[in-house]
Amino acid sequence: MSALIQREVCWCAAPKVRRCCCRQRWWMACALASGTLLSGMAWPVGAAWAQAVSAPPTGQKAAQHTAAPATAHAAPIAPKVPGAPVQASARPQVVIVRANPLHASAGGGLIHPQSEPQAQSVVGQEYIRLQSPTATAFELVSQLPGANVSGSDPFGFSPQTNISVRGMNGDAIGYVLEGMPLNDIAYYTGYPSQFADSENYESIALQQGSPDLDSPVMNAAGGLMKLRFRTPAEKAGGQFSASYGSYDTNREFLRLDTGEIGHNTGLRGFVSYSHGATDNWRGAGRDERQHVDFKLEKTWGQGNSAGLLGSWNQAVDSYYPQVSKDDWRTYGIGGPNNLDRHFHADDDYGGSDYWRLSRQPERTLYLAAPLQFTLAEGLSLHVTPYAQGAYGNAAGGTQLPTSGLYNGTQAVPDVLDLPVTADGYSTVRADYTQRSFRSGFTSALEWKRGVNDLVLGYWYDYGDDTERETFAAVNGSGNAGSIWGGRPITLADGNMLLGASNHTISQTNALFVGDRVSLLHDRLLLTAGFKEVMFSRIGTNAVPGAPYHANMNTAVPLPRFGVRFQITPEHQVFFNATTNFRTPAEPALYDAYDPTSGAVTQKGTSSLKNEYSIAEELGYRYAGSRVVGSLTLFNYNFTNRQIATLAMINGAPVDSTINAGGQTSRGVDVEIGLRPWHHISPYLSGEYLHATIDNDLYSGGDLLPTRGKRAVRSPTLQAAAGLTYDDGHFFGVMTVKYTGHQYATFMNDERMPSHVTGNLALGYRMNDVSVLHRPEFRMNFINITNQHYLSGVADPTMNAHDTQGRYGTTIAGQAPDYYIGGGFAALFTASTGF
Repeated sequence: MSALIQREVCWCAAPKVRRCCCRQRWWMACALASGTLLSGMAWPVGAAWAQAVSAPPTGQKAAQHTAAPATAHAAPIAPKVPGAPVQASARPQVVIVRANPLHASAGGGLIHPQSEPQAQSVVGQEYIRLQSPTATAFELVSQLPGANVSGSDPFGFSPQTNISVRGMNGDAIGYVLEGMPLNDIAYYTGYPSQFADSENYESIALQQGSPDLDSPVMNAAGGLMKLRFRTPAEKAGGQFSASYGSYDTNREFLRLDTGEIGHNTGLRGFVSYSHGATDNWRGAGRDERQHVDFKLEKTWGQGNSAGLLGSWNQAVDSYYPQVSKDDWRTYGIGGPNNLDRHFHADDDYGGSDYWRLSRQPERTLYLAAPLQFTLAEGLSLHVTPYAQGAYGNAAGGTQLPTSGLYNGTQAVPDVLDLPVTADGYSTVRADYTQRSFRSGFTSALEWKRGVNDLVLGYWYDYGDDTERETFAAVNGSGNAGSIWGGRPITLADGNMLLGASNHTISQTNALFVGDRVSLLHDRLLLTAGFKEVMFSRIGTNAVPGAPYHANMNTAVPLPRFGVRFQITPEHQVFFNATTNFRTPAEPALYDAYDPTSGAVTQKGTSSLKNEYSIAEELGYRYAGSRVVGSLTLFNYNFTNRQIATLAMINGAPVDSTINAGGQTSRGVDVEIGLRPWHHISPYLSGEYLHATIDNDLYSGGDLLPTRGKRAVRSPTLQAAAGLTYDDGHFFGVMTVKYTGHQYATFMNDERMPSHVTGNLALGYRMNDVSVLHRPEFRMNFINITNQHYLSGVADPTMNAHDTQGRYGTTIAGQAPDYYIGGGFAALFTASTGF
């Protein structure tokens, strides 16, 4: 061998010895003789080009090997005689291979080079490790183009959070952890505080437009969030951290790495546990969370691996009331916009505003076993079986009349005799419980031959979901029994008083086929795919008087196409056209009734149409030695657009859905980041979005004149900036996010104002101290300017004010509600590896 490689930036195409220079300051001397490289191994031009432009898998680092310090001269090369054996040089040779700078991240870990023909932004560990350890996946991607995150507390404990991407709500986004779906099987929403601890994320990828062909999701018209656990360490060790901050917040985290178990077994893993608690930053309440993550993996042979990973989460969260705009103007973050710290049975709400009546417990378990087998040369099998279980209670205080009640449609002759009763009304806690089980698997057979990469796959998913609303009596001290749902009110006939009671079995069968063709030495990539999704729900409604059976079936074809062209190793363009769909949320099947009157509060139907979208993206990317950037133009056309809202079902907050008809969304995403320069890495991102409603919407027996109005939750402008400094010891990161105004009604007669928020992190990282590896001390400041603002639209409505319909009917207005964003908070964290 005879070559000295300082960085893999250039390539040589000549069959004889030549020097290659590039525009970067680094150089590479390549030795080729008679078409051979180094010790006679052929290196065709196409392979060299592929090495220069192909990015490694997400989270995988380029190898770095150093045999010895580099010398000033390489050994001379003896001419090769045809047919003669290769002679080893007597002098020791040196080869230094360093990571290709075109593959490294930029912007402090907020932008990474991409090579697929679809928009994707990736947040890496470089950024994640500097954020608050309580940060959720939503908060970690909030700086990326198109991401509009709404929260209720500064530390991310509260489940009252949401994300929209390019104006599409969080229930239109798929969430996948290493091949396992995480969306709620009934509502499609994602609960990021359940997913994983931030210390265990290797990367979080946000695909703003189209999901992958093999993604096990059926609601991802708004894109896909792909979560990836860190790879278990090769050596035994671990990490410990402790945090304390504002609102009596405390958090402890411990992770243990096994290292390789045994000798040359290829088996290693990690397990972690965390505990955290915090007071509500406004009003009364305290949240507590316990969490376990684990991953075990084994690798063997050529491309074979087996893994087992999972997350267990248990939390008890307090409720942050959503507010109307009038209440926000009048009371801000105080007064009746909060729950009461003490139980007062004689107040205007009969004590139903006591915070302990609105605690929301939940417990979840996610398990997956990713498997990969090499069956033959070029033929591999990928299978990921998974199983999940969840139970939670969305509780809320309310009042019921002592007489004149209805159980479904049936009048109740009973007169309630409950402990807290005044003026004919009793204070109760409404318990809306959900128990769900889910299992399934994804499988894909991949065949690589020549320029083709063919995949044939199948996804099966089975879901079992039970939801029930009962009511528990409240005693004189404000206690209503177990927060997990207990002591329901029972009538004289032995039946429970019900607000809702349904059971749903859902099944998904999806077949997909795709092909990737690489041409022009991998410079041109063509992709095409087709997916057929067959979905069914079989449900029953046990509320007296309600239609008992509620079934639906649907089958949706989803074709797609994509192309990417690598102009040079730095410049790239891509285009794709994809289709996606989303079925209505599960509660849309069932009737719900007001127990005070027997009136229908929600009319169920099995004939709601699926949301269907056709999307196109056209993009440009640049990945140079200093700068990484991308610009993407996008266009969406929707039919039967599904909009999530929040309905109060007899005092309990329950997700619901509005059919918003057709919608057209167009815009541009841009992001740019600088690779570390004097330890500094800036980042900028932005989005312009123009989303309009295509038709008038049916409401109150008439048509609202909504054609041409702006879509809800769709800010026209968003922009973000970040600045990271890290010299190995001192480090810091500052981020700022601007979110433009967004409409909260389909009539555009009420909107949420724009807002700007900023976060800051500062810290110091020590050298190793005895058995402690790089101890670190960090301060995180969240909402550093203490902005009081509305962070998102919780439940959009048709119209906020009375409006005349197309046929002359006056359609009554209903005020939308909003999330109040978290206030200023500071958190100190001390952590160390070992």
